[in-house]
Amino acid sequence: MNTLHIRSEEELPEVAEALLAALGDRRVVVLRGEMGAGKTTLVRAVAEALGADDQVTSPTFALVNQYRSAAGDRIYHFDFYRIDTPAEAYDLGYEEYFYSGDLCLVEWPEKIEELLPDDVMTVRIEVDGETSRTFRID
Repeated sequence: MNTLHIRSEEELPEVAEALLAALGDRRVVVLRGEMGAGKTTLVRAVAEALGADDQVTSPTFALVNQYRSAAGDRIYHFDFYRIDTPAEAYDLGYEEYFYSGDLCLVEWPEKIEELLPDDVMTVRIEVDGETSRTFRID
């Protein structure tokens, strides 16, 4: 497990680089943290680290947003906060995304726990203060 402490959002690129370095063959990254912990902000930092020019926003209502890396690879960003049952993820066709080989960054994985692949990377975000966070990557 890799643990990083940051004092401000300006340090997020370091977290994004650590996440990408630890990814290996895994393609699904689950982001766990309370509301306002910075999950979407971390996704933005990861997309930027991969050279995406897209505007990264939370897909709260759309459930999934797609971005493109500088190399042309797809990055999928999920937010399952508003779903009530895993059946809604089936309706979305989650399997096509999770098993596509493309990078999938998942907010609120607790809502679809039983649908997650076995080899997910987990990033836990703990709020330490107004702008400080602890990230545990494993």
